[in-house]
Amino acid sequence: MASDFSPRAGLVPAVGSPALRVYTPDGPPPADLVPAPIRKVRNGRFRRIIVGLLALWLFLAAIAVMKEGAAPLGDLLRGSMLTDSIASTLGFGWLGAMLVMSGSPVAVAALTMLGGDAISPDQALSMLTGSRLGASFVVLTVSFLYAMRTGPAGGKRRASLSIGIYCLVLTAIVYLPALAIALPLLNSGVFDDADIAAPGAVLDIVDKVIGPVVDLVVSIVPTTPGLLFLAGLLMLLVSVRLVDLALPEADDTAHLEEHADWRNRKWRMFAVGSLVALVTMSVSVALTVLVPAVAKGYFRRRQVMPYIMGANITTLGDTLLTAFLVERPEAIHVVLAELVTITVITVFLLAFFYPTLQVQVTRFTDWILDSRSRLIAFIATLFIVPLVLVIAF
Repeated sequence: MASDFSPRAGLVPAVGSPALRVYTPDGPPPADLVPAPIRKVRNGRFRRIIVGLLALWLFLAAIAVMKEGAAPLGDLLRGSMLTDSIASTLGFGWLGAMLVMSGSPVAVAALTMLGGDAISPDQALSMLTGSRLGASFVVLTVSFLYAMRTGPAGGKRRASLSIGIYCLVLTAIVYLPALAIALPLLNSGVFDDADIAAPGAVLDIVDKVIGPVVDLVVSIVPTTPGLLFLAGLLMLLVSVRLVDLALPEADDTAHLEEHADWRNRKWRMFAVGSLVALVTMSVSVALTVLVPAVAKGYFRRRQVMPYIMGANITTLGDTLLTAFLVERPEAIHVVLAELVTITVITVFLLAFFYPTLQVQVTRFTDWILDSRSRLIAFIATLFIVPLVLVIAF
């Protein structure tokens, strides 16, 4: 009788029941025989996939709604203090990204406003640059909150705060010179012959998938100028939040390898940062995961520099997608000008000035963190500079 319960007999007691259940050794076990942790992992992955697809669908629908609302918004913003110069749109994008705590919605707004003739290509380029600077402020905010959560442990708090400053400084080092180079490059007409557009079949599929929800939003929202654009922006913020929910927890860094050899290789770290930002469609998400990783000692500050610089390039992936959906050549030209210049500057810095950049950025970060007054002044500057750009220029 004992042999009837052997694995060869294929009889296994069912969990929680005195009855016996028969299954073939080659087949899958019944659901109640799968360990709970494994079921939890499987269910978690499935939920993240569903949420990720929902986020992509809502992202595409939000772009379409913002595109519909950009035309009447143009009459409202054209010539205003927010859009009367390249400097003002730079500050507008900077402040907007800090206000909504994400750079992607503001970058998308810049291109849809360009599509609605609310701003010029030059202004769209500067607003796009401002959105990247504001997105780095989000990382500083997260690093500050994480530092407060770690309690009185000075080393961890300092490491957390340093990542936020690192991201801001490195973004400014790359994006501000890139803006100065991209503006004449954009106006030179070098991209005018670039016949780049999304395949018509792809756009048709996108229209069919998002069309019903776009028509619904357009029919519900009042015709007051700006409200439809704002509704699309809110949808975009929700899609960004869904992307956050679709990703694993930032604190879950235990899977990192114990050996740090690969973390000291700048091009490998550069590739990892590029891939993470491309997949998450948000530089804020890609860089925020560094805060707990550095605080827990999985990375050192100098090791993450190539990761940050790589993420700052591929974060333009969703912006390029937006440019295709706006269906204006100028929008694609703006993104290409930004993408080419920041890629060239980033690769040049990593190839020839990487050790110097590591030392100088680390020294500057430590200099700010060594004094509370300097830290406060640094944070205040992040608000004062874009306000001055909007008001005074």
